[in-house]
Amino acid sequence: MKENIVIIGGGIAGMEAAKQLLCLGYNPIIVEQNDHLGGHVSQWHQLFPDMTPAQDLVRRLGEEISEANIFLETTVSYVNKLKDGYNVMLNNGVNIVCRALLIASGFKLFDATKKEEYGYGVYDRVITNSDLEAWFNGKQDPRIPDKPARVGFVHCVGSRDLKAGNSQCSKVCCVTAIKQAIEVKEKFPDAEIYCFYMDLRLFGKKYEDFYINAQRDFGVHFIRGRVSEVGEAIDGRLQVKAEDTLAGKPLKVTLDMLVLMSGMVCNPQATEIARMIHLDMDDDGFLRSRDNVYSIIESNRPGVFYAGACTGTKTVPETVAEARAAALGIDAYLKSL
Repeated sequence: MKENIVIIGGGIAGMEAAKQLLCLGYNPIIVEQNDHLGGHVSQWHQLFPDMTPAQDLVRRLGEEISEANIFLETTVSYVNKLKDGYNVMLNNGVNIVCRALLIASGFKLFDATKKEEYGYGVYDRVITNSDLEAWFNGKQDPRIPDKPARVGFVHCVGSRDLKAGNSQCSKVCCVTAIKQAIEVKEKFPDAEIYCFYMDLRLFGKKYEDFYINAQRDFGVHFIRGRVSEVGEAIDGRLQVKAEDTLAGKPLKVTLDMLVLMSGMVCNPQATEIARMIHLDMDDDGFLRSRDNVYSIIESNRPGVFYAGACTGTKTVPETVAEARAAALGIDAYLKSL
């Protein structure tokens, strides 16, 4: 009989880990609170920097874990520590005994309404990166004009912001803004696109090329400076005030749409699981790994492993790599008992 491994979270981290655990001869059991697998990636349109369809990755992983046990629209009610493992109780009445479990609960997006100066939820033409991705995927959104002449993107919304309670960089906002700016320009070739940024952090493979491409081939304007104020004009367009720190002067621009790049914060589900099992939390609100160099996938509790954005902001390649590492870590741990 194959040994159970409980995976809390059915995003790409949980799916990739389940795939690897199946190959290693285990019985992965995914517990996912939503009605579908794939997490945030399942809601995205294209993935940077290659602009590959996000659904292709989710569909591929779904096919490769067809033999896994999957509980959708299910949450963990409680976890009991046993002598040599854990008893995981689900809200559907199912109890699962396992010697190892993997937390792959991912992240949630920062609530953009908390940054009142940007007007999300107040002005009709202010949306978030998530709203725009939904529109790219075919969802109708009356806030998005038919032919916008000017579109702005605000980086670091809820990230690197002590007042918002999140001092960390969300890592993917800069490159996501570039990706979305290119997609908007492809849909509206005559539109002027502005990106308001603090610092461009483009560390990944081909990310710098992506940025240069956005400027050279799509004419995206990059303005270094925080947006200080957003207001609404009589005609419904947006008046945006910022400071261009490179030019050393204030800037005021009228936009037809403003996109806020909401950052990553820890999924509350991870916080609740941490409370149940007495897992360490980091000062940034995410789960704390054993260390930040060599043992990212390990927790402070025996048999509890991590993968993906439950421990901090991650890109898709990082998330997939951690999921693979976590599966190997679980296998090594169980074989050592």
